[in-house]
Amino acid sequence: MDGEQSHTFVTDERIMTDILAEAGISLSPVDQIFVDGMPYSMNQSLPSLFHTLDVRRAIPIRIITPRGEQEISTSASTVGEALQEAGIQLYATDFIDPPANKAIFESQQIIYRPARDLIVSTRGASLHIRSSAQTVGAALAGAGIPLIGLDFSLPAGTEALPEDGTIQVVRVSQELKLAHRPIPFETETRSSPDVELGTQETVQPGKTGLAISRTRILYEDGVEVSRVNEAESVVRQPQTRIVNTGAKIVVKTATIDGVVLDYWRAYEMYATIYSPCNSGINGCSYGTASGLPAGKGVVAVDPAMFSYLQGTQIYVPGYGFAVVGDVGGGYIVEDLIGVSRYRWIDLGFDDNNLVDMTGWLTVYFLAPAPATVPPSMY
Repeated sequence: MDGEQSHTFVTDERIMTDILAEAGISLSPVDQIFVDGMPYSMNQSLPSLFHTLDVRRAIPIRIITPRGEQEISTSASTVGEALQEAGIQLYATDFIDPPANKAIFESQQIIYRPARDLIVSTRGASLHIRSSAQTVGAALAGAGIPLIGLDFSLPAGTEALPEDGTIQVVRVSQELKLAHRPIPFETETRSSPDVELGTQETVQPGKTGLAISRTRILYEDGVEVSRVNEAESVVRQPQTRIVNTGAKIVVKTATIDGVVLDYWRAYEMYATIYSPCNSGINGCSYGTASGLPAGKGVVAVDPAMFSYLQGTQIYVPGYGFAVVGDVGGGYIVEDLIGVSRYRWIDLGFDDNNLVDMTGWLTVYFLAPAPATVPPSMY
């Protein structure tokens, strides 16, 4: 067999050169002869059997390497064999295109890039690899050490393999820490004519909101290198608590100390006591803001309350009936004791019958109610 031509004949010759000469076939120095599929020397003799001789003519190929290009004529059957004929020692990690096992049928171009020895350091360990990749990233991926996520290498993954063959891989991880902050809700108070004075009705419950802040922590090979606090975001808005306070006056009846009372408000107040000559001023004073004489049965409140309650009848257990007829410095009690001036009452006594009733007690405001009730009593 010589290409597409075939010759069949019987010969007494045994030496290969003589057989080919009888068949009229000439070979170039780089052509090869195969006998029954096996390469054969031109000076070898054949046993007297039926044989198939295959003449493989040399084909011109171009080999491109990092050091330049060369052209050779080869009768090799595969790319790998052709490269070995050209004196190139092949390794498994070398880059060959077409592949080494690709058969050669015609003139073609072969790209050969030998693998290089590289040292990869990662997390304190060193690995020896060989790679024919053109970039650092491709070499690492081919060795099973890919750059993942935020990982990076020195030189960078897109750069060519370094001359000194040293590559450093830095593993980067990220941690996200969440901090929750409750957002307190506000309370909106509304006056309602349908709710009894002194009571409250929740129309809408309050709900606490929620804000989340994020901190991103970056680690390189397990060591923190940066910490970034991101803007806080509100994931749930607080819901305002809406409360209706009573403005509806309801007259009630109760028996206190054996006395039947019709009252419109039972109010907890902090009591102090005074008399005409024991009022905190020099000397004695028998006058009051209402014109009534000071003494038992006349009580004083803060001016902010007096403008609404002047002349209002009250009943204080252990004290008896009285009328709101004087003003006092409720702010003084507020500063000294911490009691709201709107919860303060000063019980009047006669100088010769002063009883210490200081402390918290219930004051019953008797019917009829004033035209306007102090806002603090809602």
